[in-house]
Order: sequence, then C-alpha cells, then structure tokens
Amino acid sequence: MQSEVSKRMDNRYIVVEGPIGVGKTSLSNIVAERFGARRVFEKYEENPFLAHFYEDRQKYAFQTQIFFLLSRFQQQQELFQPDLFNSVTVSDYLFAKDRIFACLTLDSHELSLYERVFEALTPRVTRPDLVIFLQARLDVLLHRIKKRGREFERQFDAGYLEELVHAYNDFFSRYTETPLLVVDTSDIDFVHNPDDLKGLMGAIDKARQGTHHYHPNSGKRL
Repeated sequence: MQSEVSKRMDNRYIVVEGPIGVGKTSLSNIVAERFGARRVFEKYEENPFLAHFYEDRQKYAFQTQIFFLLSRFQQQQELFQPDLFNSVTVSDYLFAKDRIFACLTLDSHELSLYERVFEALTPRVTRPDLVIFLQARLDVLLHRIKKRGREFERQFDAGYLEELVHAYNDFFSRYTETPLLVVDTSDIDFVHNPDDLKGLMGAIDKARQGTHHYHPNSGKRL
C-alpha cells in the first residue's frame, strides 16, 4: 500500500540531517523503505582524503572538503531528472550542510576560495520539501561512532565532534529554507525499537510548514 506521505506532493524530497553518528543513514533507509522511495546517500567512502583528514585535519581539510562539495553537487544534479516527480526521494544529507564543515575546518584563505565555488553551485541544487534534523548528546554520538567501527573513525576527535554539534545546532536554529522537523534521538532506538520508530514516523507524517520539534523519551539511554 502506498504511504499517505508518498501521495503528498509537499514531501516528495525528504532529507535527513545531523552530526556524525546520529543515525542519518539508518533513518534514511527506513524512511525510503516505508515510502518506496529512491535513495540518495552520501558516498563518504569514495573520498580519498577522508582517512588522512582524521589523522591531520589542518593538512587535508581543503582537499577533503572540495571533494565532498563536488561529489555532493554531482549527486544532487540527478534530482533534476524527470523521475523525481514520479517518486519520493530520500537523502541522508543536505547540500547546504557542506558549508558547516568548511567553516569548521578551513582557514580564512581556503574558506574564501571554497565560498566562491559553493555560491556558484548552490543555486543549481534542488531544495528539499522536508528536512529532518536529528540531534543527540555528545556521549551518545561518541558511543554510536565507536559501535559502528569504521576504520578511519577509530581515532575520532571528540573535541571536533563537539564543535560540529554546536555548528549544526546553530545552523538549524536559523534555518528557514524548508519545513523542518527537529528530533532528539538521545534516548530512543528507532532502528530496533518498534514503538520508538512508530512515534518518529508519526512525527514525520505530521510535519508541514515551519519548524516542528519532537522530543521523545523512552526512559533509556543508548
């Protein structure tokens, strides 16, 4: 049976966002499965500079960021294809978030060059119909990152993650480009707990214009 969400034109393009380890890809997979949607996922494993970046942020920041920017832009161009209007699309990243990372990692000269490229590309990117911003406490994020066991994240910098969390919160506190659903995932497990997932999907289904906040509390810590 086709979901009611997939019938609504205003939710044809759904983006799931949030800091590293918050569960973007997991929720994107679930939403895509539920709505019979096509998936546009960030190809982080194709970035040849990422592992080096975690070892030496200053040396590899610019190469890492430019590769991500161009890779994300290339993916986003696919969203201009006519079949966008025949199916729901779910992505695990918002193109505009690329600048969050750039502002954290690039020096002033690198950022100036980056901004010129970013500003040239942004007008050619499709705007989402709904953005779902996932949040979690720092300790929860660190636990999830450790649990998934990606090799290049073994020496993950907790200080960098804390800066990233603050940057994400600041960005979305001022975000007005599209309807926005802000979800606190610190105390839920929407992957393994059906009740947690049901509550979250209900919140997604109700999200319309403006900004909405969903603060579930399952009484447990992940």
